[in-house]
Amino acid sequence: MVKPVITVTLVYSPAPRQVFEQVLQVPKGSTVLEALQAGSLVDVAVEVTHTVGIWGKKTTPSHVLRDLDRLEVYRPLKVDPKVARRERFQSQGARTTGLFARQRVGAKAGY
Repeated sequence: MVKPVITVTLVYSPAPRQVFEQVLQVPKGSTVLEALQAGSLVDVAVEVTHTVGIWGKKTTPSHVLRDLDRLEVYRPLKVDPKVARRERFQSQGARTTGLFARQRVGAKAGY
């Protein structure tokens, strides 16, 4: 008897601007952890320290996959996004970013 299989896409980005994608055929009822073990892109030990998600939503290794799921492995953030934005704003100055970049002719500063 042939066991039904589902198609799952495994996506992993080890560094900025590097994305590896692998299409897997796994048995129906497979979990996230089983799919990671079946894929050759990600070492299973990496899964312990990294967060995993399906279509951008965080999930657990015991979650049962469905057909055409996109399994994503997220690496940890090196810098808090709020801190990075604050530092970028300080280095660029208020006049070259965001709402203050384009001013109407004759407008007061900050408007």
